[in-house]
Amino acid sequence: MTYKELNPLLHSQLRLAVMSYLVANGDTDFKTLQQETGATPGNLSVQLRKLEEAGYVKIEKTFKDNYQHTIVRLSREGLDAFEDYVDILQQYIFVKPKK
Repeated sequence: MTYKELNPLLHSQLRLAVMSYLVANGDTDFKTLQQETGATPGNLSVQLRKLEEAGYVKIEKTFKDNYQHTIVRLSREGLDAFEDYVDILQQYIFVKPKK
């Protein structure tokens, strides 16, 4: 059996955690993602930028009570990439080894 390669962009622990959270919970703000992933603000910002550059998430920056408020949304392309990643991962998990 030939295995497809796992998407290297999603294979990063933090990016995978962000994508998983967005798939399960929908749009969320930066602070919630930071709390849920345990990431530092700087690291989370860098990883979100990579996901945004790939077209996997959309980031909207606004102000709420005079503070910057960042909302992260999963794009259709991001959902498709995540579903493909999970499908490929399941192939690795469920394939019986040759004897």
